[in-house]
Amino acid sequence: MVSRVFPEDYQRVKSSVFDPRGPAARKWNKLFLAAGLVSLFVDPLFFFLPVARPEFCFEHGISLQIPLTIIRSVCDVFYIVHIAVQFRTAYVAPSSRVFGRGELVIDPWKIAYRYLVKGFWADFMAAIPLPQVLVWAIIPNLADSATSHTLIVLRFTLLFQYFLRLALIYPLSSQIVNATGEMTTETAWVGAAYNMMLYLLASHVSGSIYYLLTVERQQLCWRSVCSQESLCEYRFLDCSQLGDPGRSDWFNSTNVTTLCNPSDSYYLWGIYQISVSNGATTSSFLHKYFFCLWIGIQALCSIGQTYTSSIFTGESIYCIANSSVGLILLALLIGNMQRYLQSITARLEEWRQKKTDTEQWMHHRQLPHELRQAVREYGQFKWVATQGVDEETLLNSFPADLQREIKRHLCLNLVRQVPLLDQMDARMLDAICERLKPAFCTKGTFLLLEGDPVDEMYFIIRGHLESYTTNGGRTGFFNSSSVGPGDFCGEELLSWALNQRHSDALPLSTRTVEATSEVEAFRLTSEDLNFVASQFRRLHSRELIHKFRFYSHQWRTWAACFIQAAWRRYKRRRGPGELGPIGRPLTTTISDEMEIFVPKPGSGLEVYSARLMHMRRAASKNTKPAPTGLSPLENQLQLGSL
Repeated sequence: MVSRVFPEDYQRVKSSVFDPRGPAARKWNKLFLAAGLVSLFVDPLFFFLPVARPEFCFEHGISLQIPLTIIRSVCDVFYIVHIAVQFRTAYVAPSSRVFGRGELVIDPWKIAYRYLVKGFWADFMAAIPLPQVLVWAIIPNLADSATSHTLIVLRFTLLFQYFLRLALIYPLSSQIVNATGEMTTETAWVGAAYNMMLYLLASHVSGSIYYLLTVERQQLCWRSVCSQESLCEYRFLDCSQLGDPGRSDWFNSTNVTTLCNPSDSYYLWGIYQISVSNGATTSSFLHKYFFCLWIGIQALCSIGQTYTSSIFTGESIYCIANSSVGLILLALLIGNMQRYLQSITARLEEWRQKKTDTEQWMHHRQLPHELRQAVREYGQFKWVATQGVDEETLLNSFPADLQREIKRHLCLNLVRQVPLLDQMDARMLDAICERLKPAFCTKGTFLLLEGDPVDEMYFIIRGHLESYTTNGGRTGFFNSSSVGPGDFCGEELLSWALNQRHSDALPLSTRTVEATSEVEAFRLTSEDLNFVASQFRRLHSRELIHKFRFYSHQWRTWAACFIQAAWRRYKRRRGPGELGPIGRPLTTTISDEMEIFVPKPGSGLEVYSARLMHMRRAASKNTKPAPTGLSPLENQLQLGSL
């Protein structure tokens, strides 16, 4: 029975036990994966240690053996540290995986017992420095250290540990994916390069084995000739015997040069003929390495079709293995590369497909050219602004607290550019930012139409609009203003939300708002604005209401008309007899005249200056214009105010 792990229990042993899902374990897994890949690259280089000399002997290259030993020893340290880490890494109890992430087992004894039973011995065998022990301790002490038997021991020992380490890399990659939910790479280009590197690693292994088999085949040819010559002994093929007088006599009389020439038909070279002809076994390390790497890439890419094998069983097995592994790796490489590279253009391809569907639909519905052009411009503008990402769907997939933080980061600085919202406190701004939604408009788009219900309020971030009204098409009235970054429109909705006794019917727009350029804005729906107004009483403060009226184009129009009405009343009082426009004494107030001229915003009496002008014209037919005693400039101002 596994005891439950509470947070305080893990905090108590946090310094001695690692959480496999924690950041420390993830960093170590990625670091160990990098060390494992380096080790997988270094190990095949030990196959290049046997070197053929023109004196028909073999030796081990010390100049290559020393750096390989150092690098391999450093990689072995990582494997040893990994074993120690595994003894201190908690695991998820299998019985607790019914729901959620499961419960950790933090008992050190249980962790150690589970690791000893499951994965310790494989890690231990992978951590043993077998190549170093083999090339420094075992092979030099053999009686015939450069013979083909030594090469066979070297080959199988290295391949055993190599495939063991390779088998540990795949579950480690799966563990990283399960712990982080992502591959070992974060970008598509790096992912494609990672898969290409794995393919080159396989080619590197194939080329290294090919070189070792070439050396072995060349040595078999020399041994075959040596067995036919009376002066030859097998030990003469070791360069350590160059000072032997008997070897000098054999070297001067041997036919190895003639019989072991690839152009001669004495010996079957098979797939190794090209490397022996080019002197790969006697060349410098870089020359023979890149030559064999190219041979390995050719073999895997062509699935072994470039090989012409002989009847040797080992050679045939090598060709079969190359063909089989090459077919699998080539399919995996093409599939992974296609998946990674397609992920780069997936959004663009999706947008192109959607654009094609839209064009087909518009053609099927026979939309006019103007509408088609408007649809194309909107699609292009939205793609540039969002790059095809549905931000609302993406944000809704996150927890509420994370959504709030993201929207605050995205919207707060932009919202503070709106003077109406700049002085609000942090809580109110957070509530508004949380409910703001992006809006994009192309040139010529109507955000609001005069007389239509207002269901959204817009806060302009970029672009310009024109806001105008004709009082429902009444004769003689037209008011226009420009709306730019930092302004807002649809303020009737805010007046409606601030009215505690408002009806369910949405207010009607008193203005028409048209985009004169591409516009990026935030919109606030009637439900969200009503919620903010009901939850935050500070929104009803007199200071905020005054600020709202100051920046509102509707209230600015009403204020301008109020000043005009006051000026007109003042001018009439200066006239003779203090008479009204139709000859009666002037008894109306400015408020009464404003109800005739232009109503207060939100009053519901949508009557503007056209009514007053109509009354003026009717009065002018019945009475003669009395001299006002005004100057020509004042008369022009009075006529302009009408």
